[in-house]
Amino acid sequence: MKGQENIGTGRRKTSVASVRLRPGKGTILVNGKKFEEYFPLQLQRMAILAPIQKVSAPERYDILIRVKGGGIQGQMIAARLGIARALVLEDKDRRGDLKVLGFLTRDPRKRERKKYGLAGARKRFQFSKR
Repeated sequence: MKGQENIGTGRRKTSVASVRLRPGKGTILVNGKKFEEYFPLQLQRMAILAPIQKVSAPERYDILIRVKGGGIQGQMIAARLGIARALVLEDKDRRGDLKVLGFLTRDPRKRERKKYGLAGARKRFQFSKR
């Protein structure tokens, strides 16, 4: 298993992230752009790299992330889940540590669909007595 590429898929709402983790020098690309360019906030970058920092050094891997759909926040959490899953594929012993920290938990919440006869998913049209 060592020395090869590990692929992890993460999802959140409508965002899907495909993460390729391979041994390297610490290069991170997101949709062909630099990591700092795609996720400009330090907080976002820290959240994405949190699983890798808990189990090993981020400089040991080259990470290619492909994200689509949703907003920046959903893409961020999807990428984090993808990285955590790729790390588990590389070494099964990491599963317990990452699970306790909540990095392997898929957030199942999605947008509720609009129902017919209503203004939104649950909102009613305005009621007029007269």
